[in-house]
Order: sequence, then structure tokens, then C-alpha cells
Amino acid sequence: MNGILQDGTPPRAKRRFGDFEIDCLSRDDLVDCCLDDISDDLGTAKTVMDVNGHGLSLARTDRTYREMVQQADIIHADGGFLVTLSRWFKGAEIPERSATTDMLHDFAKRFEETGHSFYLLGATEEVNADCAAELARLYPRLKIAGRRNGYFGAEDEAGIIAEINAAKPDVIWVGLGKPREQEIALRWRDKLDCSWIVTCGGCFNYVTGEYARAPEWMQRNNIEWVHRLVTNPRKLFWRYTVTTPHALGIALTQRG
Repeated sequence: MNGILQDGTPPRAKRRFGDFEIDCLSRDDLVDCCLDDISDDLGTAKTVMDVNGHGLSLARTDRTYREMVQQADIIHADGGFLVTLSRWFKGAEIPERSATTDMLHDFAKRFEETGHSFYLLGATEEVNADCAAELARLYPRLKIAGRRNGYFGAEDEAGIIAEINAAKPDVIWVGLGKPREQEIALRWRDKLDCSWIVTCGGCFNYVTGEYARAPEWMQRNNIEWVHRLVTNPRKLFWRYTVTTPHALGIALTQRG
């Protein structure tokens, strides 16, 4: 990629898989980019969304979802197989998998040092509250500006936006599930007074321990989805048995 951005910095390397241009950023890079944006006080919230096998497949059957993710300011790789394929084939390499479950902890550790803050939006009231409590236990100096469960209707939105803006968080984690969290992030971004809006799926459930992470060796070998399928077959059987081969076919044949 050639050319210089208006602020004088070179553009970020990207790698295309299927319908998405994925930013070649490590987890540390993502935190650094966020802190830079907070420092620059851009005035408009940036939307940060992930792509994994589910998202790659869903984009082919849900045009609205595809177009929403394509509008994100940053698209990061939450699918380890995308990292592997970026190394197998010529082109820019994605440094590592940036699972939102890991990213939240990366941000929390750094924000303890910098004094910046989170807002947690999504999940049930119990999970949301337990997630905030667990983060406070793990990172005592992390500022959690506020939180709100994900059960709300259109009539509640203005009040929630006002509540978030009054709390003045630096980053809002939106865990509402695909595609609702993407829709909310895009529709609210011009109304929210924050630097980043990060969609994070079921991330809060992993923080609380309600959902268990796979063993490290499974994570390293990009088969964490197998662990999820085995531990939650009723919810995930159809998703993984159908979308995983579909996504792999897309990534192998449509890349750039």
C-alpha cells in the first residue's frame, strides 16, 4: 500500500480475506492505536470490529452485516486461521490473533497505568455486574466509568447514550452479539463522547468464567472453536459445523 495519510503517517498494512480488509495489527498495536487516538482527541468515536470464521461466513448470507463491518475504522483478526493463512500466502502478515477476550485484558492492564476508563455495555445484568466486579478485582486501578446490561429497546437508547456521555469513558465495550453490536456501534458513534467503541461478542461471559477458554495448546493451534463446540454443543453445533468449512473455503480462495 502506497501513499501517506493526511497526518503524515504511513497507512496501516491490510490483508483481505473474503469481504474484509483486515488490519495487520498485534494486540499491543491495538492498545497503542487507541491511546494515540485518546491523546489526539479526534472528536469522533472510532469503531473497532473483529472478523473470525463466523463473521466471514455470515457476511455472505447477511448483506447488512457485511456492509456494517466494512464501515469499521479498524477490523482486527479474531480468527487464528486468518493469521496462519496470512503467513502461508504472499502478502502482508497479520502478527497475531487479537481475540477480544484477550484484548480486554490487554487494555485493562495498560489503562491501569494510564488512568483511562472503560464502559461495559451488554450481556445480562448478572453477567455485566460480575464482569465489572472481576475486572475491578484483577485490575484495582482500572477505572470502570459505568456499565449497562444489553437488554434495552429503542425507547431506552437516548437515556443510555446520555448516561454513557455523562460517565465520559475512553473505550466502550459493546457485547451484544452479531449483528446487533455492529448496528449499535455504527448508529451511536456520532452521538457518543468516547474515543473507541469495540464490539466484543460474549467477552464479558469469558471474564466472569461462565464461558471457559480452551487450553493454551488449542489456542496456539487455532482450534479453540473445537473446545467451544464440545463445551456448548447445543448453542454452537450448527454454527461451527456449517460456518467453519464455509469460512475456510472463502479465506483460501478469496484473499489479497
